[in-house]
Amino acid sequence: MNRSSLNEKWIKASIIGTIWAASEIVFGSFLHNLKVPFSGNALTAIGLIILISVSYVWKERGLYWRAGLICALLKTMSPSAVIFGPMLAIFSQALLLELSVRIFGKTLSGFVIGSMLAMSWNLFQKIANFILFYGFNVIELYASLIKFAQKHLHWQGDIAWLPILLLLILYCLLGIFAAVIGIRVGRKVQSQNSDSEMGKNTAKEIEMLHASATFNYSLVWLFANVVLILGSFLLLNLSSWFYWGPLITIIIVIWSFRYKRALKQISKPKFWIFFVGITMLTAFLFSGFQSGGHSLAFGFMTGIQMNFRAILIIAGFSVLGTELYNPRIRAFFLKTSFRQLPIALELSFESLPSMIANMPDFKSMIKNPVEHIARLVSQAICSLDGIKKKLSRRIFIITGSVGQGKTSTLRKVIEELSANSITVGGIYSLRIMDGTDVNGYDVVHVISQERAVFLRRSEDNGFMKIGRFSVYPEGLAFGMRALLPTTNENCELVVIDEIGKLELDNQGWAEGFEALLRTARCHLILVVRENLKKEIMQKWNIREYDEYNVGEFSPSEISGYILKLLQ
Repeated sequence: MNRSSLNEKWIKASIIGTIWAASEIVFGSFLHNLKVPFSGNALTAIGLIILISVSYVWKERGLYWRAGLICALLKTMSPSAVIFGPMLAIFSQALLLELSVRIFGKTLSGFVIGSMLAMSWNLFQKIANFILFYGFNVIELYASLIKFAQKHLHWQGDIAWLPILLLLILYCLLGIFAAVIGIRVGRKVQSQNSDSEMGKNTAKEIEMLHASATFNYSLVWLFANVVLILGSFLLLNLSSWFYWGPLITIIIVIWSFRYKRALKQISKPKFWIFFVGITMLTAFLFSGFQSGGHSLAFGFMTGIQMNFRAILIIAGFSVLGTELYNPRIRAFFLKTSFRQLPIALELSFESLPSMIANMPDFKSMIKNPVEHIARLVSQAICSLDGIKKKLSRRIFIITGSVGQGKTSTLRKVIEELSANSITVGGIYSLRIMDGTDVNGYDVVHVISQERAVFLRRSEDNGFMKIGRFSVYPEGLAFGMRALLPTTNENCELVVIDEIGKLELDNQGWAEGFEALLRTARCHLILVVRENLKKEIMQKWNIREYDEYNVGEFSPSEISGYILKLLQ
């Protein structure tokens, strides 16, 4: 099985599924709370338009059902109390469209027939739900209503199937409409030239979404977070604000301490203004259109409840996305047939808040669906290249024992790579001697060749210690700036000399290393002591790397191998 092609297919599916899920969350809450007729069909139409339009650029088979699976899984975090039905509908619609294009191809007939089948599924699922909820007595009730209508309309023929047939025709027409719009959006996206600025902005968003410091993963916390989220949703729907208000507030406070960097992603004022505005507007309109004379206070409390629900879902995505990076979870799925699913879900969980924030308002979507969906799809296409580069990145390890010449080898490798037009960034250590004794180390920025004091032999100066050396804060800060992904965004390869005991204790270069590991598109060269290599590889779940021991390979051989692999 081709690992890279499988990765790419699942990554594309995650992007499509996330856009679909974002539309379900943003527009679904608005439409359902306003009781807009055929709101489910409107959401289905948006999903079908996204699927069909993307297929004009991404040609792989199997994208539809994968995207449907991811969207359905993301639906488990929907603000709605009813999620199983929508999850089943989403996955079934994706399968029906997939089946149609497998039989008829990605042609006009394939898209139209698939959209009609997918849209019609809503009707059949509603009928099945009525039977499931009320039993087969509902059929007798329906028959009695038909007889009542016949009697008062003086209709002599059999009209038992007429309402269902009319609804089916309407659903098929909506399916045809979605297919036509999807084809128009697909052709528009296909004809557009790639926008470099759009790609740049999307890449920056991906960096922000993936950046995270060293984190102590916990399966207990993952399970607890799922329980807290589901329990909070139950309280929101089944109890008064007196119970769910304080509880959700406490949960968010707890999360803010454990997941500081994850929650920074959703702290932008624009993001919250959008959610507060749409939920409060929906609440007041909803209360105003309801019979029974609900008060303004009732509408306000409904809006507060929706705001709490929005906060819970957005924070929930962030904390679950953080915990899903757990190496033990990855290791489990790597043994299954769906070993690419965790990668796709990680990207979806992390990018969903950004997708939601980028969604246009419903009024704009209705006025010009082709333009707005084309923009969303174009942004998704631009993000693929950065994700592929990050996943296909190579990691090179230079190992050896203490004093064997790892740093001197690294410096020669850097020189030879630079001479072959490879842009190299990062840091290396420069040994400072006092006669024949090692007095400490300076950290050197590869790009600028600037240096700062990092380690020195010293007495009690209050600094952090590693062995007989003190770690100077200014040198540590200097090195961390040199390792920032933004500092190295134009580098093809970044070096870190070295990853060792400090990093295993989540100190030293650990934070900068993990930020590069998760976000940067560049390849990495790590200097690691031979006796610490296994621990370091396990800590950061690095399974694929190329290792060169300085006792076995010369600098020229190492640089030669690296050049060959990069090319």
